[in-house]
Order: sequence, then structure tokens, then C-alpha cells
Amino acid sequence: MAQLTKAEEQLMELIWQQEKVFMKDLLELYPEPKPAVTTVATLLKRMQEKGFVDYTVYGNSREYYALVKKDDYFAKHVKGIIKSYFENSALKFASFFTKASDLSVDELEDLKRIVDEEITKKKK
Repeated sequence: MAQLTKAEEQLMELIWQQEKVFMKDLLELYPEPKPAVTTVATLLKRMQEKGFVDYTVYGNSREYYALVKKDDYFAKHVKGIIKSYFENSALKFASFFTKASDLSVDELEDLKRIVDEEITKKKK
């Protein structure tokens, strides 16, 4: 899977939020200062070439939709970070994350509950 640029990720986030969206709606969703129509069109074309989005034509309009799920995209990149910076060890990453992210006691308890649930699932 190719990687998105920051500008493409911002646009992709809008598409993920809407699921299906026309260009005019994308432009309205952008915060100020809004990009030019040509800029968004170029980003959409590049994202289509990379296999992230496609569209359905309705008359003169295109309705865009994601071809890649948000979770799948970010899971791949987290795995890349783990491989590049943590010697391919999810345990080293998790240890770093829990120490460096300044989680509250409640957040750590929630994380512990999530880990416990995963342990239970994998034991079945």
C-alpha cells in the first residue's frame, strides 16, 4: 500500500468521515483557508492513482468513496513504525507508548482492560 502525503491524508480523513462525498461537499468540509478546487481535484486524482479512492459518475458530478479502510491504513503505518523504530517488537512499542504518552491512571486501566480482553480472545 502506498503512503499518502499530509495533504492527501487530510482529504482522506474527510472522505472516511463522509463515506461517500461529492467535490462541492468536500470543499465545504475543509477548514479555512479552503484549498482551491484544482488543488483538491489534483489530490483526488493522485489518491485514485494510488488506489485509495474511486468515484461514481452522476451526470457532471463525481461521488468519491474510499477503497481503503481507515483502520487498515493506520495499522499498516503503525506496523511500519514498529519495524523501523522498535526492532519489529510490538512489546517494545507498547512499553514506549505507555511510558511516553503520559496516560492517566484511568487511561492505563482502560488499556489494561483492552489487553485483558485480547488475551481472553486469543486463549479461546
